[in-house]
Amino acid sequence: MDFVQLFIFKDKNSREKSVPKATQDLMTNGYISLQKKEVFVSGVKIFYGSQTGTAKGFAASLAEAAASLDLPVAVINLKEYDPDDHLLEEVTSKNICAFVVATYTDGRPTESAEWFCQWLEEASSDFRFGKTYLKGMRYAVFGLGNSAYASHFNKVGKNVDKWLWMLGAHRVVTRGEGDCDVAKSKHGSIEADFRAWKTKFLARLQTLQKGEKKPCDGNCKRGQCESSTEEEPFESTSEEESGTEDHQNPNSVVDVEDLGKIMNCVKKEKREKEQQEEKRSLVRNTVKNEASERRAMITPALREALTKQGYQLIGSHSGVKLCRWTKSMLRGRGGCYKHTFYGIESHRCMETTPSLACANKCVFCWRHHTNPVGTEWRWKMDQPEMILKEAIENHQSMIKQFKGVPGVKEERFEEGMVVKHCALSLVGEPIMYPEINRFLKLLHECKISSFLVTNAQFPVEIRNLKPVTQLYVSVDASTKDSLKKIDRPLFKDFWQRFLDSLKALAAKGVTYCGESSASSLTMANVPWHEEVIHFVRDLVDLIPDYEIACEHEHSNCLLIAHKRFKIDSEWWTWIDYNRFQELMQEYEDSGGSATFSAKDYMAKTPHWALFGASERGFDPKDTRYQRKNKSKDISGC
Repeated sequence: MDFVQLFIFKDKNSREKSVPKATQDLMTNGYISLQKKEVFVSGVKIFYGSQTGTAKGFAASLAEAAASLDLPVAVINLKEYDPDDHLLEEVTSKNICAFVVATYTDGRPTESAEWFCQWLEEASSDFRFGKTYLKGMRYAVFGLGNSAYASHFNKVGKNVDKWLWMLGAHRVVTRGEGDCDVAKSKHGSIEADFRAWKTKFLARLQTLQKGEKKPCDGNCKRGQCESSTEEEPFESTSEEESGTEDHQNPNSVVDVEDLGKIMNCVKKEKREKEQQEEKRSLVRNTVKNEASERRAMITPALREALTKQGYQLIGSHSGVKLCRWTKSMLRGRGGCYKHTFYGIESHRCMETTPSLACANKCVFCWRHHTNPVGTEWRWKMDQPEMILKEAIENHQSMIKQFKGVPGVKEERFEEGMVVKHCALSLVGEPIMYPEINRFLKLLHECKISSFLVTNAQFPVEIRNLKPVTQLYVSVDASTKDSLKKIDRPLFKDFWQRFLDSLKALAAKGVTYCGESSASSLTMANVPWHEEVIHFVRDLVDLIPDYEIACEHEHSNCLLIAHKRFKIDSEWWTWIDYNRFQELMQEYEDSGGSATFSAKDYMAKTPHWALFGASERGFDPKDTRYQRKNKSKDISGC
């Protein structure tokens, strides 16, 4: 138990009887030990996203009221807040975080809250964050909207509430919904809606200050209130969460006056079922009409699902998306393992795929198996010129959204607008695309390097592949049975295809890369970095002429390289991309007769990227690495 020592200095003129007996009993050798009072709420942080100033005014009003409870209060404009740096702090801060956010045109967030909402949405659907990322954070949301726009009324408030909930944060009070439409506003005006919610929030805040998990509703016998910390699902509306009369016990007696409402609901459900049946009938007729034609890979349902996950879809079977490391490097931070191992600049890398389809249904797939599967190309096919053009345009459009975002470096923003690398590893199986060689050629003509990943089920396509800057084959298991269980391949001869793919890879003369152990559905099964190091060391002992060259601790992976890339005791795993493009031009000019190897365009690996270096794969230019070391220097003084 924690104790604090209180020193009391005795005045000559004071009388002993002035010290209470209880205090005297606690006195020992001139000081008193008092039990430290536990703090349940350390402060209140109020975040706002405002366009016209209303949300900002509400945030100020809420701050004034919260301050009256003797709590430290901070009001934060979401435009100036960096969730990537600070949101995780709220997991252990004991703060209560209130979000006052307005819904702007077409259901979008205000300009000031746009980056925060984008980050939160992507984090909520990113398997690398997980459902417990914000576990411990306590929050409340009040949204501002206008019910005249029924399709997206208070959409931003609902989404912020949903995304925080999906990341494991705990909602402390029902979401409030302010309505600018006076006729439909629950309390007569948006100001009155806010005041009503503020009253609830402050009452809950006082309860939390006392350490009570859930306030008594007054309907129980004193001392027998059942306290529950179970949270309501994020989909619920304000009325549903409040437990109003709209939700009746199925066994309760129905008032005659409520029969009209019930009948309206029944009629509505019937109309919806009829509409759904009409849609299904339309789909069936469409399928019949298109039976003689190849269908588009991206169905309306798939388009909706992938769009929600942040994908920019291209044509009928391709897509592009910003990688988290692209965003990281734009802000002066480190890149992914590709940067550490090979020198790929993450902020200049475009992650895309010309095929959303795959021949596996891997248990560890983070795409939730929303993408189509197949063993051969059976869909409409778009031309590679169109795919590349729109991929670059969509990538640049997403980069533009980072202009003015807190922490983004102007120099890196300008560099990011020029694509220099293309990672064909976004989703699906890119090598399935019938025109993959033409697509690769176009990339190289645009001076864009290629990084292609395949799942080892298309050996013929690997053998027929034209020169690619880097070719990766995923090795997810070591035996036929384990591969079947983990990758769940569609091919019946999947094991032979797997072995043939490795042989085809060997014929390409590509460096073997030992990586991958995280093949699970939960983080509990992902090995620690030290465990990966131990595994790779054992693996290297079994592979002649290979050594551990680099590591990227953040990505939990190591690079095993052939000793031919170790010259005079120095590793040369990085790539001279300009030299590679020159060699590719010579190859094309010769009609494919010119040959070259990886050693012709290799570059020296920097010291910080090497295995065992103190940086553990962190680029010293990474601003976070600099701050980390600066803090170490200060603490050591």
